[in-house]
Amino acid sequence: MSVPTSATKPRKAVPKVVAVIDADACSGCRACVEVCPVACIDPVPGDIHPGVASFCEIDLDRCIGCRHCAQVCPWGAAEMVDTPSAPARVADKGGPARYVAARGDALVERARRNADEFLAKRRK
Repeated sequence: MSVPTSATKPRKAVPKVVAVIDADACSGCRACVEVCPVACIDPVPGDIHPGVASFCEIDLDRCIGCRHCAQVCPWGAAEMVDTPSAPARVADKGGPARYVAARGDALVERARRNADEFLAKRRK
């Protein structure tokens, strides 16, 4: 029987801030991946060298807003943004054109859903 870890447990609430990685500034060094306590950061393989990460991506449904990624990023590519502002920031984060075309809308929608949930709970 496996015991849930912080990386596999569902998040208790949508945080006030979430991390967003600027794909154009990210080198794919994976420093953020190593420090994330909930394993919500994944390397995105490059087009030219699929075995090498070209940048990293945050799963906003799992991010707890701990700020570790932003603190260790040597390039300043990981930044913390207010959850309600996340959809606009995610839409502007850059990345390879093919990646943005394939995944951009889904990533923005995920950010929008989290922002709506955060704002709804705040109104209660």
